[in-house]
Amino acid sequence: MPITRRLAPLTLLAWLAAALLAGPLAQAQAPVQLLNVSYDPTRELYVEINAAFARAWKTKTGQDVAIKQSHGGSGKQARSIIDGLDADVATLALAGDTDALHSQAGLIPRDWQKRLPHNSSPYSSTIVLVVREGNPKGIRDWDDLVRPGIKVITPNPKTSGGARWNYLAAWEFAKRKYGSADKARQFVAQLYANVPVLDTGARGSSITFAQRAQGDVFISWENEAYLLEKEFGHKFDVVYPSLSILAEPAVTLVDKNVDKKGSRAVATAYLEFLYTEEAQDLIGKHFYRPISPRAQAKYAKTFPKLNLFSIDQAFGGWAQASREHFVDGALFDQIYTKK
Repeated sequence: MPITRRLAPLTLLAWLAAALLAGPLAQAQAPVQLLNVSYDPTRELYVEINAAFARAWKTKTGQDVAIKQSHGGSGKQARSIIDGLDADVATLALAGDTDALHSQAGLIPRDWQKRLPHNSSPYSSTIVLVVREGNPKGIRDWDDLVRPGIKVITPNPKTSGGARWNYLAAWEFAKRKYGSADKARQFVAQLYANVPVLDTGARGSSITFAQRAQGDVFISWENEAYLLEKEFGHKFDVVYPSLSILAEPAVTLVDKNVDKKGSRAVATAYLEFLYTEEAQDLIGKHFYRPISPRAQAKYAKTFPKLNLFSIDQAFGGWAQASREHFVDGALFDQIYTKK
């Protein structure tokens, strides 16, 4: 049954020891600057993580580090890196976007996901449905989104990683409920017929729904739903559907850039820091699902247990899902151009 609720690894010491082993203690090293190119909803998370990492690095190495942030739709961000944006690290919404850094530009190795724990995913998330206070349209599950007259807010899967998670969650729900890929295609076509506007990223869709008051339901990252509650109070409810997708955003060095800039050691330490207990606590604080057992226990009441499927289980991985659904001329284009 769908759940509706009111919106209301490594230890730091171990990480620091590992960082020190990577090179000599720097008494007066020149400051270093990193660029983290990420997806839309992670702005607030990385503000705190960046500050925590900079403090820890300064304390143990004597070196100042500043981390700049760039945010936007995940696919668009990947395209920017491929086109020359000088990212030291990419923390995108889905591994499929990160794979493009290898396949289209040779910026990272093919096996980039093997370099950090949990397939280089320091946290997970999922997709939920945000409705207006009191749920006036009675939206309980995915099939309510195709009802006549329901206006759905979701970003564009061509530019947004979150939008791809949204699309695939709806597709798999329909395939399981109605029994075939053809039925799933019809269902998703009906859903997008109810979408009045496609923003380029998840944060843009959040603004469309919350600030511009468009739409009856917003297909949202779980953490973005909680951020709406923090900003707007009890103006929205979140509906947990009967089935959703296990979203596992992954992180990587951009190898060619860090080697060119001489920032590999600091950038590597920055990504490893995401797995420390300090960072895992911040991840839970910002409504992402941490992988650390300690942080999971601390935030257990925040995150209900859900019926989730993985991209590998349902779609054979991101490469296959992208070919079938999101490349130019694939199923999304066929569905949406006939809207």
